[in-house]
Amino acid sequence: MSEPPRLNRSPTLSRSLVLERTWPFFLDLSVAACGLALFYAVLRIAQYWMGHPVPAIAISPSAKMLPLYAFYSVVRIVVAYFLSLIFAVAYGYIAAYNPRAEAFMIAVLDILQSIPVLSFLPSVMLAMVSLIPGRQLGIELGAIVLIFTGQVWNMAFSFYASLKSLPRELREAANVFRFTAWQRFWQLELPYSAIGLVWNSMVSVAGGWFFLMACEMFVLGDRDFRLPGLGSYLQTAASTGDNHGMLWGSVTMILIIVATDQLVWRPVIAWADKFKFEQGESTSRKTSPILYALRHSNALGWLRQATFAPLSERIYASLARRQRELIARPIHEPRKRSRLAAVVLIAAVTLLVAFAAFRAIELLRHVHGAEVLELLKGAGATFLRVNAALLIASAWTIPAGVAIGFHPRLARIAQPLAQIAASYPATAIFPILLIALVRWGGGLGIGSVALMLLGTQWYILFNVIAGATAIPSDLKEVAQLFHFSQWQRWKIVILPGIFPYLVTGLVTASGGAWNASIVAEYFHLKDQTLQTLGLGAQISAASDHGQFSILLLATIIMSLMVVTVNRLVWRPMYRLAETKFRLDT
Repeated sequence: MSEPPRLNRSPTLSRSLVLERTWPFFLDLSVAACGLALFYAVLRIAQYWMGHPVPAIAISPSAKMLPLYAFYSVVRIVVAYFLSLIFAVAYGYIAAYNPRAEAFMIAVLDILQSIPVLSFLPSVMLAMVSLIPGRQLGIELGAIVLIFTGQVWNMAFSFYASLKSLPRELREAANVFRFTAWQRFWQLELPYSAIGLVWNSMVSVAGGWFFLMACEMFVLGDRDFRLPGLGSYLQTAASTGDNHGMLWGSVTMILIIVATDQLVWRPVIAWADKFKFEQGESTSRKTSPILYALRHSNALGWLRQATFAPLSERIYASLARRQRELIARPIHEPRKRSRLAAVVLIAAVTLLVAFAAFRAIELLRHVHGAEVLELLKGAGATFLRVNAALLIASAWTIPAGVAIGFHPRLARIAQPLAQIAASYPATAIFPILLIALVRWGGGLGIGSVALMLLGTQWYILFNVIAGATAIPSDLKEVAQLFHFSQWQRWKIVILPGIFPYLVTGLVTASGGAWNASIVAEYFHLKDQTLQTLGLGAQISAASDHGQFSILLLATIIMSLMVVTVNRLVWRPMYRLAETKFRLDT
């Protein structure tokens, strides 16, 4: 009996030609469509921002307006994110390489990330409106800067911690090859910190969504600011009890978050995986269809070869020539002009700070002793809630983050879910949680801890995931080769490997908890206002009633508490991460 003929599984010539020609064409067509869509979006947002200012726009309850509202909110978050990225890289770089300013800059950063968004409201919004009068752009920039204050701090901490934990042999290699500062930044420092920056970017954007409702719709004294956006839509639906509006708004937000995860974060994570510091070749690499498509696009390849590649070659060649000239040039003493400019700059900053302090003291004269005592009681209550939220968050995020970072299959499922949970504003589901707690005999005292937990636990989780992902594969293989027990793996490999990232997560989570207290301890529910004893509630109430002296004193008390914790807890932990737990051979 003859053997049946076998089917030829190899692709025919015609099929391969079709794939080789049509697939790149489809990719180029998609890139062109995205470019046209981006051009139209820029044109539309420019027309809106350059129009006449309307501080209190009526928010329509119709679901048909959701695409436009979602577009406005996404633009605000994207602009705030890029501002945050630029600031974080610049600030972290200066703090890491300037020993004289390092301690002061980190203390300032810790204070700023802990100050609630509402404390920035009066100065930021009034300054932006006065800076650009007669245009909607001033109000929009005020909202963007407020979102920026909820996104930037953990990214700055992440980049600073990455630079401080840079392996010694990489620094020595850069010195041997005589890298310029520009080359060292682009070829060593930024790639090494890429994994931490990517994961902290994800949680920063999630933080932007968290504070979106507070930034798009708020009351400042006798002025009502309402901007068209998804946050203001959700807040309007929550305050009026519109369940259908809450449902449609929530579905829209979840769709945006899922699309962002698939189209942006997953390709970026796969791209950043190549910057993982390890001695050998990794057996598993993260992949992304979007990243594959972008890498195989003819249009993007031509654009890269025609513009970016020649430009980068010219820049590096110019830097190399300048470096050779500096080496050959004799060393001169520093010029007196530079010293004089530094003295003038310091004097100007000192005068400005002294003037601001004098005006603040004048404003604090109106605060009575009883109000000071009440603020101190509220500070103690908020301090206990913040630490309770940190302990509860650490108990589950550390093991969960390590599991996600160690298992790529689990990460494919857990990462989008965590991104959705982190990005969805806890203030949108807080009314349901609060009503349930009241029915069960609880109250806002317990509910505020729950809301702090919902808003800050993601800082720890995403940083632990980044730390577990960055652990070199050869260390994991050594632990497996020597049959480490579970305790030995955690003690010798996992905890030392994730420690710098964990410290960054704890610091930013602590600041986020203080920041979240403004909405956790003082909440508008339909036609009533619920509040509990706490510094966040006092800041929110002072902002609502225009009591700027109380607002200023509460912010100062919070800053003093944060500085104390920074000196006693976080700074020693950062030194430990820089010295003992760094990847050196």
